[in-house]
Amino acid sequence: MSADFDVFIIGGGINGCGIARDAAGRGLKVGLAEMNDLGSATSSASTKLFHGGLRYLEFFEFGLVRKALVEREVLLRNMPHISWPMRFVLPYHKDMRFENDTPTSKLLSTVMPWMKGRRPAWLIRLGLFLYDNLGGRKILPGTKTVDLSTSDTGKPLKGKFQRAYEYSDCWVEDARLVVLNARDAEARGATIMTRTKVISAARVDGQWEIVTEHDGVQQTYTTRSLVNAGGPWVENIVRDVARLNTSEGVRLVRGSHIVTKKLFDHDKSYFFQGEDGRIIFAIPYEMDFTLIGTTDAEHENLSEKPYATDAEQDYLCAFASQYFEKPVTRDDVVWTYSGVRPLYDDGAKSATAATRDYVLSLDENGAPLLNIFGGKITTYRKLAENALKKLIPLIGGGDPWTADAALPGGDFKVKDRDKLVADLMSDYPFLTDRWALRLIKAYGTEARAILGEASAAKDLGQDFGATLTEAEVKWLMAREYARTAEDIVWRRSKLGLRLTPEQVAGLDAFMAS
Repeated sequence: MSADFDVFIIGGGINGCGIARDAAGRGLKVGLAEMNDLGSATSSASTKLFHGGLRYLEFFEFGLVRKALVEREVLLRNMPHISWPMRFVLPYHKDMRFENDTPTSKLLSTVMPWMKGRRPAWLIRLGLFLYDNLGGRKILPGTKTVDLSTSDTGKPLKGKFQRAYEYSDCWVEDARLVVLNARDAEARGATIMTRTKVISAARVDGQWEIVTEHDGVQQTYTTRSLVNAGGPWVENIVRDVARLNTSEGVRLVRGSHIVTKKLFDHDKSYFFQGEDGRIIFAIPYEMDFTLIGTTDAEHENLSEKPYATDAEQDYLCAFASQYFEKPVTRDDVVWTYSGVRPLYDDGAKSATAATRDYVLSLDENGAPLLNIFGGKITTYRKLAENALKKLIPLIGGGDPWTADAALPGGDFKVKDRDKLVADLMSDYPFLTDRWALRLIKAYGTEARAILGEASAAKDLGQDFGATLTEAEVKWLMAREYARTAEDIVWRRSKLGLRLTPEQVAGLDAFMAS
């Protein structure tokens, strides 16, 4: 009996959409169902970095770090509009400490007990040397030492910080990454169903029979294989949707962030190490703000929407204030967000120590079921490749292809982004520099398709504020699955930081009409 799909994916986060894109590009019939908006949970609530995970070296996770470091530049080349290089400043002070439970801390406490958990400078430099060289950098510059007493990056910091190390990682617009993977999957033949919940999945006659619900209407599909990319809900899907037993599970860890008024004027980020051994980032955000995060807290109940608690906000403010000359207070906070990371449950003692690597579990007791446990945004493309590596021997399909394939709008070189902005402003003189930069960072070479033949701002239709126009909204609704104002102002963009509640309500009314 012929099936509707070769691969059906539950979950429209970055792992689900990455797998959908990869599978569709190999000639497979792909379906994907997401119960809410694409990327509406964990995948839009990250620290928004493509990074190797410098602190994972303390856990001797060399394989994970190398894999992520290699991927940084692969991803950067394929999406230079939504991802770009960023330099990170790591201030050093002799009182910096390890978290007590890390393997590195335990080793040093044995061989150098007089250090009492402090990080010696030579060890940090060794870690950065490994970080520079494990992944075979070609685009990103390496680490250098910075004199904070003379550098602009030292001006916002307390005077006790005289030296720092500056290294490279990459920024990424996480929610846009999800949407662009879904768009490319659909362009290659995939069926993307948003706001569609899978209510049951059962093996019937050698296939999976999937029942979905959208706007109260149920639909039944058949598929040769099923991928469970439910993120935090991965266990629920196995037990409650597919009604199977599993001994594998996820550890739910809440990561919260605060966005503050702009705390410094340069374009570099900070990597801060606390006296409790944890780390946070302080990152330039949306031109006029600073992003600070993240926390690691156990999140026991999935039915409770994650949010940055008062305690977490106070913790992040106090942590940053250990470094900044001017204390960071709750009065500086303009927005917060929080997401639940579904880390593979490896039995680690603390949330911080739990592995960030992923586990792909294949159930071949009948039609294949592939469960995705854990993972991090930097390795989503490799996760998708490895997922297909497990499925293709069972269902067929072509060869890997995504390593050299640009996402929509990303068909230009990393070094040419500023030229794209200048050219856009030249051809559309009514654009301000900020407006043009925002469009290129969001849409890359597709920005021109949104602007079309407009010769003035009024040609783009209704103005919703903060440079958001009717032409862009219609593009987002027609091409990027946006259905509500929230989809647009907090996931397709971060214009929610600039729009008033009245403007957002007006956008919602327009989209519903």
